[in-house]
Amino acid sequence: MTAPIFGSTRRFRTVMHLWPPYWGTGISVGEVAPDWRRLVVRMRQRFYNMNAFGTHFGGNLYAMCDPHYALLLIPLLGRGYQVWDKAAAIDFVQPGRGTVQAVFDWDDAQLEEIRARTADGAKFEPQRVVEVRDEAGAVVARVHKTLYVRRRAAS
Repeated sequence: MTAPIFGSTRRFRTVMHLWPPYWGTGISVGEVAPDWRRLVVRMRQRFYNMNAFGTHFGGNLYAMCDPHYALLLIPLLGRGYQVWDKAAAIDFVQPGRGTVQAVFDWDDAQLEEIRARTADGAKFEPQRVVEVRDEAGAVVARVHKTLYVRRRAAS
């Protein structure tokens, strides 16, 4: 399975590595599963991505989580679907220091629910939560995402 906008997981990682909001903040896509079902994003703490308190800047914590559920869903569902981010919120749990990471994944049950709920052309707005964790595994932030998914009309 390939992503219509990136072609392969390798190309996707390259594009994300070169994407200015990521290289300018130290965010990197570390792993993308060959079947597009799992992705790991990491951010190392550097002098240029810290806030006034010496911890990760909250905007960067959100930025590392922003597009990935939607970007994974596009190749998983295929060209017959319209997918985009609709809403997001972030809960900061504790200050983030060092390297932080977030893991995004989609399983069969979630994908089947999306297909079933959009089969008649109706929109569906799945909600997902991803946790940003530090090197010790402690939760630094929770990002709540709402996606918009609709099956495209047959042409």
